[in-house]
Amino acid sequence: MIAYHDEEWGVPLHDDHLLFEFLILEGAQAGLSWNTILNKRENYRTAFDNFEASVIADYGDDKIESLLMDSGIVRNRMKVSSAVTNAQAFLRVVKEEGSFDDYIWSFVGGRTKNDCWRSTSEVPSKTVESDAMSKDLKVRGFKFVGSTICYAFMQAAGLVNDHKLSCFRHGQV
Repeated sequence: MIAYHDEEWGVPLHDDHLLFEFLILEGAQAGLSWNTILNKRENYRTAFDNFEASVIADYGDDKIESLLMDSGIVRNRMKVSSAVTNAQAFLRVVKEEGSFDDYIWSFVGGRTKNDCWRSTSEVPSKTVESDAMSKDLKVRGFKFVGSTICYAFMQAAGLVNDHKLSCFRHGQV
């Protein structure tokens, strides 16, 4: 968790492939601890063909059933199926918008929103921006993209800088 915080979490991410990975992992995390998903991330990468959206979009029932037998990931049918649905929706967004990066960053005006929290208790679980993102993603056919999940995604992918003011990463991000 320390390495993840120090090296990845909150760093502005502009790579469509990694943004898709983060979105799928945030959906998988719903109702669980992030540590659980982080510990399974390499298993997810293997099980989900390194998060290649074009491959995942074509998963059929046989592949979904095999994933549900894989103890290296969270074996929840709705979460596994949502990865397929989200891959299909992701590809549509890329086709319509040019890139997922341009689309997703539009919710924060293309720039990281820097927050100035002194305590973790001040950090919200959702915002107006995550509400808008969630609503639009759902309209586009995405699943497991409620506002709280979207806000966690925004934090992880650096759309918002929620490192506390006292954290060395706040100024760096």
